[in-house]
Amino acid sequence: MLRPTPENPILEEDREIQRGQDMALNPTVMQAVEKLDYRVTVGDVATSAGLQVNLAERELLALASEAGGHLQVADTGDIVYQFPKQFRATLRNKYFRIQLQEWWEKVWRILFYLIRISFGIILILSIFIIFASIFILLTMANKDSNSNRSRSRGGGMIFFPRMFWGPDIFWFFNPNYGRYQRQRRQKAMASSSSEESMNFLESVFSFLFGDGNPNANLEEQRWQAIAATIRNHQGAVVAEQIAPYLDDLGTGYGKEYEDYMLPVLTRFNGRPEVSPDGQIVYHFPELQTTVQHRNTLAVPAYLRELTWKFSEASSSQLSLAAGLGVLNIGGGIFLGYLLQDGAIAAQIGGLVAFTASIYWLLIGYGVAFLSVPLIRYLWLKGRNRKVEARNEARQQQAIALNQPSDELHKKLAYAQQFAAQNIIESGDIAYTTETDLIEQESQNSAKLDAEWRKRLEG
Repeated sequence: MLRPTPENPILEEDREIQRGQDMALNPTVMQAVEKLDYRVTVGDVATSAGLQVNLAERELLALASEAGGHLQVADTGDIVYQFPKQFRATLRNKYFRIQLQEWWEKVWRILFYLIRISFGIILILSIFIIFASIFILLTMANKDSNSNRSRSRGGGMIFFPRMFWGPDIFWFFNPNYGRYQRQRRQKAMASSSSEESMNFLESVFSFLFGDGNPNANLEEQRWQAIAATIRNHQGAVVAEQIAPYLDDLGTGYGKEYEDYMLPVLTRFNGRPEVSPDGQIVYHFPELQTTVQHRNTLAVPAYLRELTWKFSEASSSQLSLAAGLGVLNIGGGIFLGYLLQDGAIAAQIGGLVAFTASIYWLLIGYGVAFLSVPLIRYLWLKGRNRKVEARNEARQQQAIALNQPSDELHKKLAYAQQFAAQNIIESGDIAYTTETDLIEQESQNSAKLDAEWRKRLEG
C-alpha cells in the first residue's frame, strides 16, 4: 500500500484515498480468496472464479493494496497473496462507498419484493373496482324497477366471488396462502405437502414474467469448469477435453485447426505446443502454480444448460392467477355493457364515475395480464429447443472424449509431457511484504549458513 512521502505527505495521502474511492473491487475475487482460505496464487483465483489470468492478477493486486494483503515471493519468482481473514471489515471501515453499496443491496431487495407483489395487488384492486361498480349499477337499476326490487336484493351478490366477501382476501397477503388453500379444500397431494415457496402475490409476478434466467451464471460456470479441467490435468490439455464446455466449435478449417481454443488461451495465458506428429496440445503454466496440494476438482462431463421454466409457482397458484385474469376481463366486458345503458349512465356518480374514467385502463390491464404469459410461453418453447440442441452437441463431445481414437490417445500422451504442479509452501518464500527487508535478509542469511554447515558436516 502507498504511504505518504516525506516530500509531500498530504498529497500522497489524498491520492491514496481518492484511488480507493474510485476503485471498484471485484466481489468475485473476494469470494474466491475467502473460499481458498486467504492464501492464493493468481492461478488459484483464475481457476476458482473462472477469470482471465491477467484480470485475476490485476484484481488481486488491487485487493491486496486496499485490504492490507501481503505479497510473498518464492525462490522460483512466483507470487503468493496472503490476506487477513477480516479483510472485508477492513474495507467497510475504510471506504464509505462499500458500505453504501451493501446498504443499497439490502434496500433493493425490499424494493424489488414490493414491485413483485404490486402486480397481484393491482389485479385484485382491478377486480374489486369492476365488480363493486357492477353491484352499484345493478342496485341503482333495480331501485328504478319496483317489479324487480325483491330480486335485486338477492341477485346483486351473484357477481361477487366469495373471496371478496369472505375472509379469503386477507389470506392473499399471507406467505402461507398456498398451504391454507390446500388445507381448506382438502385436496393436497403428497408431492405438494410442503410449504409454498412463494405467496400468491409473488406467484402473480411469476405467472406474468417468470422467475429469471436459470442460466444467468452460465458463463461463470463455463470458465470455472474449463479452468478446473486444466487444473485437474496439471496445466496441459487437448482441445477435445475442453470442447464439452464450449458452444460453437465452428466448421471446416476453423474446427479442424481448433480455432475455438483461442479464447481459452487468451483467458488463461496458455500457449499451444506442437508434437512431432503435428498434433496440438495446450499448456497453461499459470494454472500449474498453487499454494497447496488440492484434490481433484469436481467437474461435470459437459456444460449443461437448464431449460427455462414457465414459472416456479405451483399449479394451483398459476390456475388461480389465470382465473382471476379471466374474471377481470369478463367483469370488465359486462361492466362496459352496463355503462352503455343511458338510464343507468345518467345516475353515475362516486366510484362508478371513477371506474368509467379508467375503464379502458382496467380492460387493457386484463388483456395484458393474459397476453404476456401466453406470448412468453410460446417464446420459451422455441428457446428451450435451442437449449436442448446445445446440450446434445456438448454431450456428444463428452461421449467422443470417453471413447478416444488412436490419434486422440497420442495427443493425450504428448500433453502429459507438459503436465506439472508447482506447490509453493511456506519454506519456499524468499521475500514477503509482511516483515522488514533487513530482517528477512538476516533470516535468509542464517538459513543459508545453516544449510551450508549441514552440507559441510555431510
